Amino acid sequence: MHDHTHLTIEERKVIQVGIENGSTKKAISETIGKDPTTVAKEIRAHRKLKPRNTYNRPILCAHRRDCKKKPCVTKCEDFQDPKCRRRDISPGACNKCMSLNKCILDKFLYNAETAHAEYRRDLVDFREGINLTTKERDELGEIIAPLFKKGQSVHQILSAHPEISQSERTMYYYIESGVFKPFGVDCFSLKEQVQRKKFKEKYKKRKEPACYKGHTYADYLAFREKHPDTPPVEMDTVYNSPSGPYLQTIMLTNVPFMFGFIHTNKTSESMAARVNWLQERLGAELFSKLLSLILTDRGPEFEKIKLFELDKYGASRLNIFYCDPMQSSQKPHIENNHNYVRDIIPNGYPLDSLTQTDVDLMFSHINSTPRRSLSDKTPYEMFVFLYGRKAADLLNISEILRDEVVLKPSLIYAKSAK
Repeated sequence: MHDHTHLTIEERKVIQVGIENGSTKKAISETIGKDPTTVAKEIRAHRKLKPRNTYNRPILCAHRRDCKKKPCVTKCEDFQDPKCRRRDISPGACNKCMSLNKCILDKFLYNAETAHAEYRRDLVDFREGINLTTKERDELGEIIAPLFKKGQSVHQILSAHPEISQSERTMYYYIESGVFKPFGVDCFSLKEQVQRKKFKEKYKKRKEPACYKGHTYADYLAFREKHPDTPPVEMDTVYNSPSGPYLQTIMLTNVPFMFGFIHTNKTSESMAARVNWLQERLGAELFSKLLSLILTDRGPEFEKIKLFELDKYGASRLNIFYCDPMQSSQKPHIENNHNYVRDIIPNGYPLDSLTQTDVDLMFSHINSTPRRSLSDKTPYEMFVFLYGRKAADLLNISEILRDEVVLKPSLIYAKSAK
């Protein structure tokens, strides 16, 4: 069973150890739970050539010991590169080979740290692409090609064509990368030539980054200082598969009381639709008491600020702020409370079969669990004390007797997990 995910640095270190031990690719793949072809491709892609010393042997042929043709030349019809099973077949690299120091062949060495660094670099390059569609590329090419043939410079072309939105530097990059080569425009069309990576024929519009100005974590702290009586709410997403389903979690940190919703799509529209549902179900007054201040992360499912802050009529209904990048610790309450969610829905358990009723049941049990921080009161009891039992009913959260609280997968899955 293979997980089909990208190799991690730890898995690459296992591959390196396997090579050093002379293990086969199949044995290495079984150790890290990958397909043997994955290990083979990884080693071949990231092993580094260490050329042999050619001082005494400028030409090295596989038949050098029994061949009678002297001197040896590469143009010889019998010439053949010498082979090495360990280097060329399995495991595919020479790390810690017993004959490494006295071997006269070219060597290949694999280093896990270097391989992972190369993988990260290649991954960024792969995802960057060119910020043009094919149609936009063709439109630009038709404009600039005849002008370059007339000897015009990039600056001259851009000054006469304000409809071209790209900067002079970007145009130089595109030309030197071969984007407009089908139109006869390449680096030789320029007076100065710069070596660039070969264009990989990728055309895609880059997603515009979300603007969080006025909604950063620093802005959140400033808002809290001005409005200390406004109870903060933290919002997040939990899922066990990148393809979904997704669990939107919402937590009132002053109680602490959590509820959530199941989604098939991880989009701002889907998540904001549940906020719309809450506003209609709770009513304006109760909604304002519970959800007037939200702190969440910068995931794409929350990035469309206006969908959350404004109601369907365009009126302001809440304030939403975002943690700094890679700083989930700035919303610690919901992160810690997710431990209860993971007790019931561990990593690897499918969410496909879950219904909203299952989700409501799960949070009813979680909210009925006494907390030491609440002097052994439950979040449900604290919530009802502050907002009333009707508010809990509107959120489909019920009180569970303490002895009947279940915090295991058996609560919502048909088959109990042992």
